[in-house]
Amino acid sequence: MSNARQPEGSQAMTVAVILGSAFREPVIAGRQLEPLTLLTRFGGAVLHRYPREDREAWVMFRHGTPHSFLPNQIPFQAQAVALGDIGCQSLLVTSSVGGMDPDLPLDVPLLLSDILMPDNSLPDGSACTVFPEPTVGQGHLVLDEGVFSRELSTQVERLAARAGHPVAGRAVFAYTKGPRTKTAAENAMWAELGGQVNSMTVAPEVVLANELGIPVAGLVVGHKYSVPGVHDRLDHAGISHALRAAWKTLDDLARVFLEEAQPVPFANRLFRL
Repeated sequence: MSNARQPEGSQAMTVAVILGSAFREPVIAGRQLEPLTLLTRFGGAVLHRYPREDREAWVMFRHGTPHSFLPNQIPFQAQAVALGDIGCQSLLVTSSVGGMDPDLPLDVPLLLSDILMPDNSLPDGSACTVFPEPTVGQGHLVLDEGVFSRELSTQVERLAARAGHPVAGRAVFAYTKGPRTKTAAENAMWAELGGQVNSMTVAPEVVLANELGIPVAGLVVGHKYSVPGVHDRLDHAGISHALRAAWKTLDDLARVFLEEAQPVPFANRLFRL
């Protein structure tokens, strides 16, 4: 493994995207990306550099390429710290999701407005934090703005429209740890609590990035409905078709973000005693 070193003077000019299950190969917009493995205090994490002349741009394939990690196996802390180590200043987190609000359409981009993650824990039950033990610089994440950056979300909405994939709405994201799918009662509970879309990732990445002072926007595409009585795509062929459609949309949006996104200020804070 090798440690990455951020080019001098570029720390405030770095953007990154996290991509999920729709991506099986390290390819964006037809470009094969080269991996770089970073060692962090939580273990190794793999990033891929996206070629851009005016600033650093990176891609994180959360499940690996090829797809190796189930949601409960993803090294969320290592991946987040690796993004911090390369100086990420604007992060777009994406996912294919299940819809719990039948008024929100499938197969089109939705911006995330908030998350439901009541126990703030990782899949193994440990706290979702980059401070699992006393550490210099540790503190409480204070969400003055919320987990999603308003300025970056507005920028993503504008870029999505320019790419021909306009955002169709905003949604509250409910986090379920997996790796199994939810029961009907659990789906009903999350919907009653206000969750509109869900997946087995995203929320840990958003929380950890905020602890590291990284502004985040969330962009998802629904591939099925998780609502009793609403037509879904639970058969293998239907899900596979939907994931292929999500891949095309997210591939376009990842490209335009990596090529055109600008870093934004971090609007939350870490309260240190």
